[in-house]
Amino acid sequence: MISGVVVEADGGSRGNPGPAGYGAVVRDPDTGDVLAERQAGLGVTTNNVAEYNGLIAGLEAAAELGASTVEARLDSKLVVEQMNGRWKIKNAMLQPLALRVRELARRFDRVTYTWVPRERNAHADRLANEAMDAQAEGRSVARADAPAAEPKETPAAGAKEEARREPAEQRSPSSWTGARGAPTRLLLLRHGQTPMSVDRRYSGAGDVRLTELGTRQAEAAAKRIAAMEDLGEVVHVVSSPLLRATQTAQKVADALGTRVETHRDLRETDFGEWEGLTFGEAAERDPELHRRWLRNPAVRPPGGESFEEVYRRVRKACADVLARYGGTTVVIVSHVTPIKSLLRAALDVGPSLFYRLHLDLASLSVVDHYPDGNTSVRLVNDTCHLG
Repeated sequence: MISGVVVEADGGSRGNPGPAGYGAVVRDPDTGDVLAERQAGLGVTTNNVAEYNGLIAGLEAAAELGASTVEARLDSKLVVEQMNGRWKIKNAMLQPLALRVRELARRFDRVTYTWVPRERNAHADRLANEAMDAQAEGRSVARADAPAAEPKETPAAGAKEEARREPAEQRSPSSWTGARGAPTRLLLLRHGQTPMSVDRRYSGAGDVRLTELGTRQAEAAAKRIAAMEDLGEVVHVVSSPLLRATQTAQKVADALGTRVETHRDLRETDFGEWEGLTFGEAAERDPELHRRWLRNPAVRPPGGESFEEVYRRVRKACADVLARYGGTTVVIVSHVTPIKSLLRAALDVGPSLFYRLHLDLASLSVVDHYPDGNTSVRLVNDTCHLG
């Protein structure tokens, strides 16, 4: 009998749902020696079902070894948060698997669940991929004591192979949109107030902090988002890398119990030599260029980038977010022009939107992207949370 072990578990699905498998490793916590391995193909199911099966197999192996305590390490934030009781388990397919984990946990004096980056879970990941490869080739690597595969799930439209989280519950689309499938809901949040916005100066690539009021605005927006009833089970926060955006995003992430990821293409327009100038100062400095810039989205400020260039890179960022987090809710924290670009794309309208749409500080807009290509803009420039 051994006192404690580390269980490393992983699972994957090539298609989500698609051909799936899991891997689990039991290690001595002091030496790192491998005490047991488990792996098996699961037929066709989802990433999260495979992740749970990997955890179950690891706990069963630990019980066979007579361990008294277990530290379970997984790179699935969903499984870790659900088993720690911080996230609800709404998906009917995962509920019996979670119950099995809890039943197994009662065999030990203590079980803890820890999230680790994927690179620190490489052994279990390799076992899971070997199991999927063997399954594809008609070979079997399953052990007799491996957990049984769950029944095939209905595909969550829009989910990508690389997505390793369960999609949000399918929302009922508005009947007039013709949209089908579980949407990816984008909550578009502009950052809070900065000293540049107080003085109404062009603020693009410059990295400025929030004011005290801006911090309060970010906190109010975060509280409002966290209280929304239709967020879904998993919410991601993706931010522009600029400080005023990441400060705002961190307030949201703290309220949701998640972390902030950044995407370079969500940064604000580079205003070049107009950075830090007021509207009047820029117009006085370059009168003809400024007039053309206000009419033509292809015109660049001196040393900067055009609205059309911003639009193209933001469309790329949106595609990246939809590919990675399809079927879930994503809070995107950004700036005026990138958010206008996302709304322009969703509305399928021309560049005149850049000049005719106003977005307040810390305002919230909401867009649903459906897997059939439809979009539904549900909210624009809402500031009710600011009182």
